[in-house]
Amino acid sequence: MRSGTAVARLRAFAAVPEMVAIRTALPYSFVGLVLGIATFVALQPSGEFLQKFYRAFAPAFGIMAALLLVLLTIDLAKRRNVPPAAALPIACAVFLLSLPYRHASSPVALLRALGTSGLFLAIVVAIAVVALLAVSRARLGSAGGTFVAASLAVGVAALLFFFGISLTEWLDVAIAPLGTLGDSLAALLVITLVETLLWTIGIHGPALLAAVVLPVYLQLQFENTEAMAHGLPLPHVVTVSTFLFVFPGGAGATLPLVLLLLRNKIKRARQVALATLVPTLFNANEPLMFGLPLVSNPYLSVPFVLAPLVLALVTWFAMHLGLVARPALYIPSSVPLPISVVLATKDWRAVVLIAINVGLAAAIYAPFVRLFERHEAAETA
Repeated sequence: MRSGTAVARLRAFAAVPEMVAIRTALPYSFVGLVLGIATFVALQPSGEFLQKFYRAFAPAFGIMAALLLVLLTIDLAKRRNVPPAAALPIACAVFLLSLPYRHASSPVALLRALGTSGLFLAIVVAIAVVALLAVSRARLGSAGGTFVAASLAVGVAALLFFFGISLTEWLDVAIAPLGTLGDSLAALLVITLVETLLWTIGIHGPALLAAVVLPVYLQLQFENTEAMAHGLPLPHVVTVSTFLFVFPGGAGATLPLVLLLLRNKIKRARQVALATLVPTLFNANEPLMFGLPLVSNPYLSVPFVLAPLVLALVTWFAMHLGLVARPALYIPSSVPLPISVVLATKDWRAVVLIAINVGLAAAIYAPFVRLFERHEAAETA
């Protein structure tokens, strides 16, 4: 009963409008990162392309944050029955008043100073503004409530700006411990475990954790990219791109599972594996999760959780000991292996590490796949 209640609460939390809106808006905001990189590379008059590319990452995150603010405010406003036309101007005004102006001598420098902290700023501002509007409009009516909410939100932001207090800098201080805790073997194992355990009960683990985990690890990724751009040692092992080595094929490290199922004696399992092979190569394994299914599967849930934990251990030690370079660049998980890991680390040894990881995961999955095969054969006999 208690486990059922816990699952219900997790699903209820995942369905909260704020969580749904963040999960919806975050992927689209990466368009801002891509456009920002292209723009800032073009704006740099001289230098090698790779150096210009590395330097473009920091201000591009600022563009991503601005786009996230717009997308998240509009989406969340609709979910909270607040007019987006009222919420968006207020959110933009608060966001602009909260930027770290004293660290910037130009618009590009301002975006660079904002960095990935802007993602947290966009999330905090969008949620706060929409919540304030929803409460104020419910109590004071549409016109009066909107006026009061706008006056309060913009007024507080303007007051902080007048006294030289930057909300962005406050957030930097607040999330600093998260970055320290995040770049550790323990954090890597905990996140890996939580994501896979949630999936086994039908909850999209990466999507549920994205609101908290993604901005933190993008910040660590950004710090690695900045260090590389200045010729310094990369400070962090655990970044967004580290998970490319932990989850080959998607959550649960399912690429080797699909390869094993292609030779399965059960026709339905072979058909599912064949149908999901291409998506899995691009780390999109939702079709496999529900087509096989993997969710609540008593035979495959154990390796689904165990394999990524082993890969996390191997990956962390390989990078910590310098056997493979630490991830320098953010590479989307939709880029197929092994291209993604080579681009992320700029190290050919990443191919060796991902091959070892896939082999280890296949060895972990293999005996459980045989048990699953026997069970399916008995069911169809």
